[in-house]
Amino acid sequence: MIALSFAVLLAAWHFAAVTWPSRSLPGPLPVFQTFLRETASGDLPYHLGMTLWRVAASFVLAMVIGSVIGVFLGSFRRADQFFNPWLILFLNIPALVVIVLAYIWFGLNEVAAIGAVAVNKIPNVIVTMREGTRALDPRYAEMAAVYRFGPLDRLRHILLPQLQPYIAAASRSGIALIWKIVLVVELLGRSNGVGFEINLFFQLFDVAAILAYALAFVAVMLFIELLLVQPLERSSTRWRRRAA
Repeated sequence: MIALSFAVLLAAWHFAAVTWPSRSLPGPLPVFQTFLRETASGDLPYHLGMTLWRVAASFVLAMVIGSVIGVFLGSFRRADQFFNPWLILFLNIPALVVIVLAYIWFGLNEVAAIGAVAVNKIPNVIVTMREGTRALDPRYAEMAAVYRFGPLDRLRHILLPQLQPYIAAASRSGIALIWKIVLVVELLGRSNGVGFEINLFFQLFDVAAILAYALAFVAVMLFIELLLVQPLERSSTRWRRRAA
C-alpha cells in the first residue's frame, strides 16, 4: 500500500510537470538525474551527513536536558509552579529569534547552531516528561520502598518503564521538529548542510537541485521514522500489556 501511494504521488507529480511545463516545476526524472549527479560528485552525501550530525546532536541534547528537567518539575510541585512561567515563555519564543540571538551571542559556529536547535526543542520535551512524571503509579514507588531499591534500580525498574511511552512521544515529535529547525539554522549561518545547499540553489533558481536535496533528506528522516521511532513507540507500552 505504501508503494502504491508513492507511485500515485509520482504519477501526479509527473502529470503536473507535463501539463504545466515550467522551470519552477521540474518532473521526477530531472530531479532524479540531479540527485544522481550530486551523489556521484560527493556533495550530497557530505552535506546530508553534516545535517544529520546536527540533527542527532541537537536531538540527544534536547532529550537529555528536557527529560531531566521534566522529571524534576513533575516530581516537585513548588518547583513546577515557580518555573512554569519560564517554560511558557520559552515555548512561545519563535525559533527564528532563538537562532538569530544564538548566532549574535556565540558566533557563527557549531555550538551556536546545535544549541539553538536544542533550546527550541527542550521546552516541548519538558512538558511531555513532566506530564509523564505526574502520571506515575505510586504503587510502584511503594513496592520499591518495601524491597529497598537503590537509586539505579528505581530508575531502571520503576521510573524508565513507566516513562517510556512519554519518551517515545517526545522522541517522535522531537525528530519532526528538530530536522526542520536544523535546515533554518544552516540556511542562516552555516557553510555546509542541506539547508545551506538549498539556500545556494535558491539563489541560482535551480529547483531540481532544491528538490533533490530536500527529498533525499526527507527520505532519510522517513527511514528513521519507520525503522527506529515507530518500533520504539510500539514497544513503549509493551510492559503495561505484560503487567495486565
